[in-house]
Amino acid sequence: MPNEDYLVRLIHHQTGLPGPGERIWSADLLTRGPAVGFLRARNREGFHVFFYPYADRRNAGYIFLDLDHAHPQVIPCMRAHGHEPCVVLQSSPGHLQAWVRVSATPLEPAVATAVGKELARRYGGDPASADWRHLGRLAGFTNPKIQRRRSDGYAPFVKLLYAHLGMATGSASLLESAERRARDPLVLLAPLAGLDSPPDPAFTPSAAIHIYQTWLRRLRIPQRFPQTDWSIADKWIAKELLRQGTPTPRIYTILRLGSPQFPRRHSHPDDYLRRTLARAASELEIFRRTTDRPPRSSPTPTSPDFPPSPLPPV
Repeated sequence: MPNEDYLVRLIHHQTGLPGPGERIWSADLLTRGPAVGFLRARNREGFHVFFYPYADRRNAGYIFLDLDHAHPQVIPCMRAHGHEPCVVLQSSPGHLQAWVRVSATPLEPAVATAVGKELARRYGGDPASADWRHLGRLAGFTNPKIQRRRSDGYAPFVKLLYAHLGMATGSASLLESAERRARDPLVLLAPLAGLDSPPDPAFTPSAAIHIYQTWLRRLRIPQRFPQTDWSIADKWIAKELLRQGTPTPRIYTILRLGSPQFPRRHSHPDDYLRRTLARAASELEIFRRTTDRPPRSSPTPTSPDFPPSPLPPV
């Protein structure tokens, strides 16, 4: 998966919080012993090691596909239809992840997301993991998920099963279809896909509360708004989590378990959470389309729904 830079993210398997380390790593740095040693040490401490090829605010041309529950013959099927992966990983015994290269140049987020959704639909991939910048596991490190532990109690290694340089032969038709779909205004709601998936049992209420309270402090919401409107706070926090690439089912859970006194007076709490996520996704996409600044830069002063200062990642 040749690329100039890669985003590497460490996520602790118990708390769900990001770990230390540079976010953007060059290909050269990732091959050096000290960098590998640093990642192995964090992995032993219980951190997942995730990555994706980085292209700033666009997709680098690689589409991630989570095939946790796909048919055993899914990879031969993908090859037969011209959607052959360039990389196939075994994230744990019986669970696969694949990367499909569909473009030699970076793709717009809406187009890459549309390609990911289509591949997930065709091959039984997880639709919640089919967004334009979803993280995959880095081979050579362990998968610390409790439910993936081996019979001897140890975490399984993420194994590289297949690697091939080149693009999928059917990438042109995938991109043509995706570009048509990307012009549909409903693509703004693409991040909502997968909310009907069952919640992650390893994600505890205490972890959700901790993440929500951390963002309250970082956004300085209690200081700026002593009489806090929790609906606005929920939307702001959802935006920040979307910016970080947090899966939408997890954001849904963070708001449901972490928002103070939730469901408060909402007669239909699930509908409220869906509408909150929809507004956050829509406003974030509009912001990206109407500014030349990076997503983490200071928002426009005329936009009251964006915090007035740049925010570092949690």
